[in-house]
Amino acid sequence: MKNLKTMLGTTLNCNDYLSRLNSELNRLDKDSINRWSDAIFAAWEGGNTVYIIGNGGSGTTASHFAEDLGKGSIPNDKFHDPDFKRLKVLSLTDNLGWIMALGNDLSYDQIFVQQLMNYASPDDLLIAISGSGNSPNILNAVKWANENNVKTFGLTGYTGGQLKAMQQDGLHVELDDMGMVESIHLAVFHWVLNDFYRRVNL
Repeated sequence: MKNLKTMLGTTLNCNDYLSRLNSELNRLDKDSINRWSDAIFAAWEGGNTVYIIGNGGSGTTASHFAEDLGKGSIPNDKFHDPDFKRLKVLSLTDNLGWIMALGNDLSYDQIFVQQLMNYASPDDLLIAISGSGNSPNILNAVKWANENNVKTFGLTGYTGGQLKAMQQDGLHVELDDMGMVESIHLAVFHWVLNDFYRRVNL
């Protein structure tokens, strides 16, 4: 269970909570958001693959990102066009058989890095989501990616943890509330998705 001391909604009413969320969104580094969009566009332009990882709520966010980037970047009239250039994107949180086998036979901290070893190539992009920035399975994947010429972009909260220091680039939400951090990651992503769509299609 999330620590009640870091759940702002336990002390703020609805209006104050939403006001705080809005102020945190306005505090974000807009340049890092633009660089996030740039990184995804560069992967598409180069024919590279985008991999996305996270745990818990961030794991479902990874799934959401991958679905939106894969399907949401294609105009309705292009779904059956064999010449339309698509973004290659995969959430490594969705490979349940892989995750169970690796967690059971090796350890849970290997569930993402071992998949990357099979799939990733130089100049691919890894988007790593961790509110704390200290999840071992995330850190192992980012370390391997950095050592194998895979670009890394982290999404963090709290102090950013080890991920913020290890990633090549990233977006940091400096806030001690996991739910709000996760909400901000997802909200900002939808602009990134829209911007990617614009660049690819308009």
